Amino acid sequence: MSSSEKPIIPWRKIATHVLTVILSVALTLTSFQVLPKGLISNFSFSSHQSVALADELNTLPISPGNTHSFIAAAVQRVGPAVVRIETEKTITKRVQDPFFDDPFFRGFFGEDVLPKIPQEYHQQGQGSGFIIESNGIIITNAHVVSGADKVTVTLKDGRTFKGEVRGIDELSDLAVVKINGENLPVAPLGDSSQIQVGDWAIAVGNPLGLENTVTLGIISTINRSSAQVGIPDKRLDFIQTDAAINPGNSGGPLVNAQGEVIGINTAIRADAQGIGFAIPIDKAKSIKDQLARGEKVSHPYIGISMIPLTPTIAKEYNKDPNTAFFLPEIKGVLVVKVMAKSPAAAAGFRRGDVVTEIDGQTITSPEELQNFVENSKIGQPLTVKVRRGGQTQLLTVSPAEMKEGKPS
Repeated sequence: MSSSEKPIIPWRKIATHVLTVILSVALTLTSFQVLPKGLISNFSFSSHQSVALADELNTLPISPGNTHSFIAAAVQRVGPAVVRIETEKTITKRVQDPFFDDPFFRGFFGEDVLPKIPQEYHQQGQGSGFIIESNGIIITNAHVVSGADKVTVTLKDGRTFKGEVRGIDELSDLAVVKINGENLPVAPLGDSSQIQVGDWAIAVGNPLGLENTVTLGIISTINRSSAQVGIPDKRLDFIQTDAAINPGNSGGPLVNAQGEVIGINTAIRADAQGIGFAIPIDKAKSIKDQLARGEKVSHPYIGISMIPLTPTIAKEYNKDPNTAFFLPEIKGVLVVKVMAKSPAAAAGFRRGDVVTEIDGQTITSPEELQNFVENSKIGQPLTVKVRRGGQTQLLTVSPAEMKEGKPS
């Protein structure tokens, strides 16, 4: 183009840019009308995240004009009923009289026959709990108060009471403590059968002596068996949560977004972070009245030790020519031990049996078998289908009352 020629203005291109700017401004103004002012002022998001996250936040139960979160509202509802439980127990240990430390005495008489002096010391512990009745009925963990000679309960408002352990169930790790009071704050109990993975979870308690501590997370999974958690001596299916749980949280409530107790904080994995476990509140509700009356909670058992069996495991086992017996290549529960004088022994169970059904219900894991037995009635016969080698057997077993330390 020569210097004397005038440039041609691309009017169509300019009009297109102007129209784009106008539309952008209009969309921005519209978004200010649609989104709440609080969200716009308090959060900054990329354009493709704004609407989706705003919709999610709008579902949180925050009332109009309330600057506090649903977490604060939930804690206000349950917090006054959460208590600190301090325990003291006397431990007696027999130690050798220093007079007999001389090697002559140890060598001549032997360690087992030398006299020992009993020594006593006081062991202190701390945990949490929550009031479920206004007259002072409290739920906590059995391991918080088990064996305690003295129990002291402190409320959030500072009042202190002497606690009486009314009942303990070691297998479910639940206990009821009673304090003498009237019109005490009560924690509302929820329904743990309704929780879902991803729901909010709020842990309230007194971890490491830090009173009235609140941590937030979600329900990570449900129905986590006690064997998977690492405490096979219990009969529980836990709620798993990533809400921080620490020593001292034991016995405190796990709360949902509505401020209702859905679990009792119980255990953590020492080798991990963000993995805690709570007993479902429905389990506590089913036995709390018995414990409050001082009654023993009965647990049926049949008397076997077991492991899961899969076709792959059975196939590998059968390859060994020195195996004690042939395993059917199916999915079920392998009996590895039958207790002497147990209901299972009386019914004819043998080591190597594979349980596949109980009363017509398919059994594929030890947890399913244990839960079935736990929910059965003492003395009521159960029909159990087992595979023994290549044969199918029907055995009839009547569960008896379980004693501590016995298998299922």
